[in-house]
Amino acid sequence: MCGIFGYIGHRQNAAHIVFEGLKLLEYRGYDSWGVGAAVDKKIVIDKHAGKILDAKVKLPDSNFAFGHTRWATHGGVTDINAHPHRDCTGKIAVVHNGIIENYEEIKKTLGRKHKIISETDTEVFAHLIEDYYKNHTLIEAVRLAFLKLRGLSAFLVADATDKTFIAIKTGSPFVIGIGKKENMVGSDFNCLLSLTRNVIFLEDNQLAEVTENNVSVFSIKTGKKIKSQIQKIDWKEAIATKGNFSHFMIKEIHEQPNVIRNIAENYSSQVEKLAKNIQKAKGTFFIGAGTAFHAGLSGNYLFSKIAKMHVNTAVASEFNYLEDFLTKDSLIIALSQSGETIDVVEPLDRAKAKGSKIFAVTNTLGSTIYRMADYNMLLNAGVEKAVASTKAYIAKISVILMLAYSIVGKVDEVKKILLKTADETQRILSKKTIDGIKKIAKVLSKAENIYAIGRGVSYPTALEAALKIKEVSYIPTEGLAGGELKHGTIALISRCTPCIVFAPQDETYESILSNAIEIKSRGGIIIGVSHKNSSAFDHFIEIKDIKEGSYIAQIIVAQLLAYFMAVDLKLDPDKPRNLAKSVTVK
Repeated sequence: MCGIFGYIGHRQNAAHIVFEGLKLLEYRGYDSWGVGAAVDKKIVIDKHAGKILDAKVKLPDSNFAFGHTRWATHGGVTDINAHPHRDCTGKIAVVHNGIIENYEEIKKTLGRKHKIISETDTEVFAHLIEDYYKNHTLIEAVRLAFLKLRGLSAFLVADATDKTFIAIKTGSPFVIGIGKKENMVGSDFNCLLSLTRNVIFLEDNQLAEVTENNVSVFSIKTGKKIKSQIQKIDWKEAIATKGNFSHFMIKEIHEQPNVIRNIAENYSSQVEKLAKNIQKAKGTFFIGAGTAFHAGLSGNYLFSKIAKMHVNTAVASEFNYLEDFLTKDSLIIALSQSGETIDVVEPLDRAKAKGSKIFAVTNTLGSTIYRMADYNMLLNAGVEKAVASTKAYIAKISVILMLAYSIVGKVDEVKKILLKTADETQRILSKKTIDGIKKIAKVLSKAENIYAIGRGVSYPTALEAALKIKEVSYIPTEGLAGGELKHGTIALISRCTPCIVFAPQDETYESILSNAIEIKSRGGIIIGVSHKNSSAFDHFIEIKDIKEGSYIAQIIVAQLLAYFMAVDLKLDPDKPRNLAKSVTVK
């Protein structure tokens, strides 16, 4: 959720370096931000509620600084609750990603000898370290304090006296950058790449002592030193800019035709490798959270339709309750844009304990899920800065479609379908089509409730369309299978209730059209997304028939509707309230 970045080295503008690094992490948390620096053996802090991009940091020169972008869990969005948080001496400060589940209990043990000024769970950790530091080294004080905590957390602890960082974690990610006479710590490597390509990925139950010239890694449980491995990140600096677009979301929507083409032209060997693993497995599970779950659910239908094979899909956060199915012959295909989603990481740990094989399909090299998997596939969709996922989702669906065809040895056929899909998505993104979608978005943005329906592979599309609209417009939207209308939801249809109907040219067309007519007869407004117009539709958005590629193209329409609704409502589609790009807390 939250973004963390720290710098120690030969440069005296450390606060500025950290501030610029935090801008690259704002997708992780953007309700408040703060930067701290060591000055005269004290931590000085500049922190504020609000977004960081339009702000300026005001701190003295220092070669030791650290910062944080917050996604609030405990305490309101205020300057005081923003990180960093100091101990009573002002020499120790902490920033935090995660939740201290027993912070109230710890707060009571600290008593009146500490002055706690924020409403956060984080601040108690600074004071707990302060108590242990009186009789222990800094490393030992942090380790012992951390062992008192319950919950999944990553902390960066800053000591102004010796200009030392301690990074410590369970669950949430940390990457340590190794430079020349300078070292860094960040929530992901994107904030480090302008300074170094050499990194250490800190694993769960590890802590790292980071100084200007040294990095040492230790076990949290035993305190013993661990040999760490430095890896070289051979990626271009992943800094995304909006270019000529108003928001990252619309820019990333426009990048999707190239994402589809890249998968069609370059993924055959990777997909065939995964296909062989599926054929060997005795039970294959797709797991994902939110948008990634919808991609996995599409896999259920595509595998049945094309490969005549059964696969299982589960919401990642519920997969722990299905683990009794798992054996050493099971294959778990984990879908995640960030590769850090705690709801996916946790069940993968349990699956590995049962000996199951893990295949990670992610967009982030070196992420937690990437590292814990037995096999990997990178989506290579490029940096996704908008919180609402678009191009990573399209990449997942494209891979799953190619995979289903690969199972039956028809890779050449699916390549042609995907290339036609890329062309069709390019047509949808033309000015003429977008102008029509904008007009429909204006109608939808005035609604109190919206519904989206589909059948077959279009059912997950309906779920994803509803999610996208909810995420960025804040209008309650329900996605459901067309056949479920009469089992309750149709009671909510009244005059002028909008419903998006996904009606591709497949076996579901006549049935979903009947559902549309049922809604229209009760006064509902029908937005038809289909290969041809119908008298059932009040508004029509054309998707040309490109076989299974139609399911991908119709998602682009849903994304555009959601985006233009947010714009019409004067909301920020890139940073929806209460949401963060990488969900690293339960």
